Amino acid sequence: MPHGGVTGFRQGPASMMVGMPTALERTLIVMPAFNEEEAVGAVVREVFAKVPGVSCLVVDDGSTDATALEAAAAGATVLQLPINLGVGGAMRAGFKYARSKGFANVVQVDSDGQHDPVGIEALVSQLDTYDLVLGARFAGVGDYAVRGPRRWAMQALSGILSSLTKTKLTDTTSGFRASGPRAVALFAQHYPSEYLGDTVESLVIASRAKLTVTQVPVAMRPRAGGVPSHNPYKAAVYLGRAAMALFVALIRPPVPLAEPIPTA
Repeated sequence: MPHGGVTGFRQGPASMMVGMPTALERTLIVMPAFNEEEAVGAVVREVFAKVPGVSCLVVDDGSTDATALEAAAAGATVLQLPINLGVGGAMRAGFKYARSKGFANVVQVDSDGQHDPVGIEALVSQLDTYDLVLGARFAGVGDYAVRGPRRWAMQALSGILSSLTKTKLTDTTSGFRASGPRAVALFAQHYPSEYLGDTVESLVIASRAKLTVTQVPVAMRPRAGGVPSHNPYKAAVYLGRAAMALFVALIRPPVPLAEPIPTA
């Protein structure tokens, strides 16, 4: 098992393809999922329909519903964690799995249907040049809007992280992102699990490891099911928590970059 906390492993009808020649066939879609039985099956099927050749791993993050069964029935391979670790912990399990199976790239896709899989190919296409590619909601595509303290926090974070990564970033908290071989090797060992760490701190870690970062515009959609992770109260405290996440990321020492596992 790729992660010490994994207690269940389900192989869906679709088999995992390793060592295939195209970039997409060497890419693993990783979906962290917590109680997403309403949406995850449809999202997996949409990924396979819109992006032929990719493999899909759903990391069931301690769900108490039928998330794992729905994902496996749709054709995904499923890793079941015994407790809820959060998006960061689930993604680290996904990176470890990808590395152990020889996948070159990982694309994170939300299991609630907000990320349109049609954007996956655009993300992966940039991995020939960059190590980490963000799908940006505020880069001229779609009509996704955020207001109030949450928007202010996003703007402040984008300014600071653009300076750190030496590239213009407009959506540093986006979870729709692609990691190339060097990023997969790094994140399999050092992907943060704290709140906002999976987005904010991971960029700091990548920048300090001298990984190259860019963004491509993507459109976001409303959730297809499940319970939103943010409400008005959470939005009100988002600014302070975002600042704390960035502060913690900046005071931590840099981490070493592991060597990528060779792939065909």
